[in-house]
This record gives sequence, C-alpha cells and structure tokens, in this order.
Amino acid sequence: MTTPRTDTQGSAVIEELAKWQRARRAQFPIITAHPELAYLDSAATAQKPQAVLDAVHAYLTTTNANAGRGTYPWANRTTALVEQARDRVKRFLDDPVPERSAVHFTSGTTEGLRTVARDWLPQFLADGDEIVVPVADHEANIAPWLEAGRQLAGQGVHIRVRPMPYQRASGDYDHTALAEPAGGRPRFVAATHVHHVYGGDMNIHRIRRAVGPDAVICLDAAQSIGHLPVSVADLDVDFVVFSGHKAMALPGTGAVWARQARGPGFTPGGWAGTPNTVGIASLAAALDWLDAAGTDRIERWTVALAARLTEGLRHLDAYEILGCQSSLAADSSVQRRQGIVTFRHHAVDSPDLGFILFSHGFMVRSDQHCQGSAGERTGSVRVSLHVHNTVEEVDRLLEVLATLG
Repeated sequence: MTTPRTDTQGSAVIEELAKWQRARRAQFPIITAHPELAYLDSAATAQKPQAVLDAVHAYLTTTNANAGRGTYPWANRTTALVEQARDRVKRFLDDPVPERSAVHFTSGTTEGLRTVARDWLPQFLADGDEIVVPVADHEANIAPWLEAGRQLAGQGVHIRVRPMPYQRASGDYDHTALAEPAGGRPRFVAATHVHHVYGGDMNIHRIRRAVGPDAVICLDAAQSIGHLPVSVADLDVDFVVFSGHKAMALPGTGAVWARQARGPGFTPGGWAGTPNTVGIASLAAALDWLDAAGTDRIERWTVALAARLTEGLRHLDAYEILGCQSSLAADSSVQRRQGIVTFRHHAVDSPDLGFILFSHGFMVRSDQHCQGSAGERTGSVRVSLHVHNTVEEVDRLLEVLATLG
C-alpha cells in the first residue's frame, strides 16, 4: 500500500535521527537476533540493551551480597550500590532538592502506588477530605486509593472519592471540570503522566493549576520514565512512581520518588527485607543508558513513528483509532501520541487480530489493557514503540493491516 506522507516535520525528525537510531537499535541483542520480528509491546515491558545485561552479569559475578547486613567487601559494595542508585534516580528525575527527597525501591509501579496508598495516605487525610482517582486509567492507579478509602472508613475516617473528569472525545483529563470544587478542593490527586491506552501526555501542569498549590499529586510515570524527559523540577508533583522493567531494567524493579514537601514524610511501613539488589543494579545501568541515549531524542523518534502509524491507519476504513481524533493526521498541530497507538478492527476481534499480526512477525498487546471501570470495555490492539523500532516496521505493519480491511 502507499501511505500518504504529509508530515514534513515528522519526516525531518526521522531523517535527522536515522543514524543515531540505528546505533541504538544495534545495542539490543534480542532485537538484532530476530530481524524477522517486530517487538511493538514496549508499554508492557521494554527490551534490555547490552549495557544493562553487562551490568547484571558484572554485579552477579563480582559483588553479589545482601545490602545493609554485612561488613565484608561484597556486602559493603552492595550497600553502596543501593544508595548510589537512589541518587541516580534523583539525578535522572532532575530533582532540584535531592537532599530533601526520598527514593524507595519497589517491585514496580503497582507496589509503589500501593505503598503510598497504604503507608502514607491514611496519615495525611482527615474525615471529610476529598481525593481524586483517575477511573479511566490503569487499574494499578485506581485500586490502591479505593483500598485506602476502605481502610480509613474502617477506622471511622470517611473521605470523599471524586472520579477524575475526562474529555470524552480525547481521553484527556478535563482540567476545567477538575477546577470546579465539589465541596472544596481535593487534598490528594492520583494522576497518570502518559496514558497507557491513548498515548497522550496528560498535562500534569494543568492538574496543578486546577487543584491549587496545597494538594498532593501522586504521578504514575510507568509510561513516561525511559520514554521522554521527566523533570520533577518542572512537574510540581509530590510522588513519582515507576517500573524498572518498562525503563529497560530487570522485572521486579521500580521506585517511588517522594518530594517530602507537603504532608508527613514518606516512610514505607513494615520491616525492610532484602532488596532486589540485582534489579537495582540493572535500574542504575538502565538510567545511565537512557541518559546517554537522550530521552529527548527517544521521545522525538517514537512520537514521529506513532504519527506515521496514525497517518496510515486513518486512511483504513476498517479501523477505529482510540484517543484524540484531532491528532491522527501526520501534519496535525495537536499534541501527538507518545509512542502508543491503540486501535480496533470493526470486524475482527482484537485477540484474533493479535494472533494474525504475530503470524506476520508483529508482537503487540491485544486485550483491555487493565483499564479502569470508566475506560474502554471492548478489547483493542495496542502498538507501543521504542527506540529500537524502525520506519520499515511501521510501514510493514500498515501494509499487513491494509490487507485485512
């Protein structure tokens, strides 16, 4: 098929970054070992560059020990590695006051959000307080806050849960509606940085303007860390929670960054057991790799590929693209998708479409994507792009999709 190309800006980005991208792609062993396959599921888990694999091997073969529980050299080096990794997370997030903030390592975003909800939120809220919950985002950013509400109710503290308002046409947050107080401004807001289905940057700076300077904002950054620059110096949020495995580190790794400026200090409850030391080593190496590659260039590359995909899909009548309909054209001036494009075929069920695409060498996500109760109820196919993906892969995907029209 011939796909219309009117995106001069996106084409210029692709041309400018083509040599840089080829060099980055070559650093992923699993990608280069399977040139016949196109991995298009980075929003579920990211592939690992050689530098991360090397760091894991080096740690396990030279240093492996427990942290904070020994005085011999291997244990001391592991303890130092964990503390240095905390500092690495702060630097990666452009933390303006690292001496005040805290970093707690977790198994991923889900545990991190639940840790904030379980160990911090109850001591912050009082009877009658309001919290905002993003009911059309990932279930991991919904369930913990509702669980916290039930926990508080059992203690005789009743809070109001306000669903995050959305713009129906685009899936973006409705910041204007959020600014309209329902019995007072919320004390706590759970929000998402990049939506895992619609691919949009959810404009967190507008959330801050809407809720005022005193509300605490907890940011689910699972789909932004490693995909675009994230600066807490610019984002006036109180918590940033993310998964290492979506940022090119090993599975079972993640972090909570806490600003420690509004409300009580963040201190996870319970006994601190053995940390995932090898996972933390991989996370530090992944952040090093991402900084060296340049998250700004990663963002420009994946946004340009996503624009190329939506430009082609919008000319195929058999498909419905989810999310903002004003940003589908390649030359649209509306905010573009952050490397995530989700769509449905009008006649082929999404699981079947996923199987068909894999038979042509494409690995995609095809289900309801763990979206909350106010989100999409019908399955869809999600293509999520990263730095190793190519123009050729996107164009070949469009050719296959066109044959199913």
